[in-house]
Amino acid sequence: MRINAFSDVSLRALMFLATLPEGDLQTSRIIAEAVDTPYTHVSKAIIRLRELGLVESVRGRTGGVRISPAGRAATVGWLLRRLDTRADVADCETPHGDCPLHLGCGLRTALRRAREAFYAELDDIVISELPHVGFPGPVLVPLQTPTMPPRRPDQG
Repeated sequence: MRINAFSDVSLRALMFLATLPEGDLQTSRIIAEAVDTPYTHVSKAIIRLRELGLVESVRGRTGGVRISPAGRAATVGWLLRRLDTRADVADCETPHGDCPLHLGCGLRTALRRAREAFYAELDDIVISELPHVGFPGPVLVPLQTPTMPPRRPDQG
């Protein structure tokens, strides 16, 4: 299974908000920078997360977004079910309409069961517990000693 880009952005935004101290507000622009996603995508995700009750927003000059108690308890499977807008995993259509095998085919049912099994596997994973300690801290890059060119005998 593969999640769509909107679900990915929504999960990353919620994970970022979960790393903040309880009650802290953050702007959509800061969230977008933190999750390395365009501001417009993050704004749409924040709107949907607010509709689902997973984030709270405060308007005004000192406003922003914070994770709600429901957001701290939400699981990956629960959220992905609500963000998945596809009726079916496969498009069982031809250029001329429905697939001619539609009535005698069990693929749609099998794919629906597989999608639900995918979500069920994620039902025990609480989103706010996914970020590791220090996230979204700096990315550590191993430093190497620069290689010095060999010295020529006349350089001492």
